[in-house]
Amino acid sequence: MTPEPLEREFDVIVIGAGAAGENVADRAVQGGLTAVLVEAELVGGECSYWACMPSKALLRPGTALHGAQTVPGAGEAVTRTLDAAAVLKRRDYFTANWQDDSQVKWVEDSGIELIRGHGWITAPRAVEVAGLDGSTHLLTARHAVVLATGSTPNRPPIEGLADLRLWGTREATSAKEIPERLAVVGGGVAGVELAQAFARLGSKVTLVARSRLLGTFPEEAAQLVLAGLRADGVEVRLHTTTKSVSENEDGTFTVSLGDGASVSADKVLVSTGRHPALEGLGLESVGLGAPDGSPLKLTTDSTGQVNGLPDGDPWLYAVGDAAGKNLLTHQGKYEARATGDAIAARAKGELNGEPAPWSRYAQTANQHAVPNVVFTDPELASVGRTLDQATKDGFNATSVELPINVSGSSLHSEHYEGWAQLVVDEDREVLLGATFAGPDVAELLHAATIAVVGEVPLDRLWHAVPSYPTVSEVWLRLLEKYGL
Repeated sequence: MTPEPLEREFDVIVIGAGAAGENVADRAVQGGLTAVLVEAELVGGECSYWACMPSKALLRPGTALHGAQTVPGAGEAVTRTLDAAAVLKRRDYFTANWQDDSQVKWVEDSGIELIRGHGWITAPRAVEVAGLDGSTHLLTARHAVVLATGSTPNRPPIEGLADLRLWGTREATSAKEIPERLAVVGGGVAGVELAQAFARLGSKVTLVARSRLLGTFPEEAAQLVLAGLRADGVEVRLHTTTKSVSENEDGTFTVSLGDGASVSADKVLVSTGRHPALEGLGLESVGLGAPDGSPLKLTTDSTGQVNGLPDGDPWLYAVGDAAGKNLLTHQGKYEARATGDAIAARAKGELNGEPAPWSRYAQTANQHAVPNVVFTDPELASVGRTLDQATKDGFNATSVELPINVSGSSLHSEHYEGWAQLVVDEDREVLLGATFAGPDVAELLHAATIAVVGEVPLDRLWHAVPSYPTVSEVWLRLLEKYGL
């Protein structure tokens, strides 16, 4: 006998209990509202179990080993290669062995309700949930429904791809063994990170990219990452298309390339970007479907409210990857904090219309100061606009760049190679962006983020004296080259 549906009402319904969903629910509850999270998989989402944490756990041991090998005195003491089994065990620790008990406890302790199941919108402010236990929940939101469903991998139109069990990033980051030969299709952030991680764990890796590596970053910075991959034995084929993938009788794969060559591999990782996971959410029931069958993409205002609702009732929000603005965990959490605060403020009549830029309710940094790190060795870190982006956005922009060659970098490691760039708004004499490439440059990034967000005048930034001898001394050299 089918149980009766459970009808309940909350102030806020959040579909998706990843990092963004958890944060928006938490801020709503802190603002005095009730909130429920609807999640069909693990609470904590992609970042905790299949993306940020496991991939960095796979990368860090190789970076630490290589760092020791590049310092005389330490290098002579390093006599072993990576222990792959120990690396995988540490990765398992950071994913809590793909158990979400601790995250569930945090949700409960935060005063947020959790329903495990698949949720979809059936009408304005109405969500139906097919519970994993067979139950049905009919939920109504007094104030807001928030989509925090993350993103899903792109599947490029490569012959044979749809018919084979290939690796995506999930399969790679949760792998139980290291393949002897790995082919990586895609030269973006995940592709290059995982290519290097597996190369250092013992795989013979071939990476195929249809253009250059890391195309959204300055080429000088990306070239250092390319050199790092090749130094680790990764065969990198740039400006090369992947024509087809086929499985051989012995279970291995052949990747046929557009230039007529082929790559033999035991595993094939397809990492060609992601798009918002909006399928199956019932958006067509509230007039937000894609009539031509194209992938659905939402647009939102600075608080995360979804634009274009036919009834004009602003009850629907999207945050994180689902919003499609910046597919980065830290940025999704930032959006979620602003959205949760805005929902609570609107419920109490404290916020009407669009909030002021840079207020706690506005996701202003999305337009000006998005930080991003590629955790390869060397690292690549950037924030704000590149020179090309600044020029396209209408700024009177210039740039200053130089190799990272200071006392701190010389002490860091032998033959340290790095590159740094600042992008300057000449009219206001403030930073629009910064990029650093080199070992451990991720730790330089937050200073740049603060300078961009705070619009610190360059003549004042000149008085931010970097400690000696640190790699941060590159800030002084950049400002000197600029003319201060």
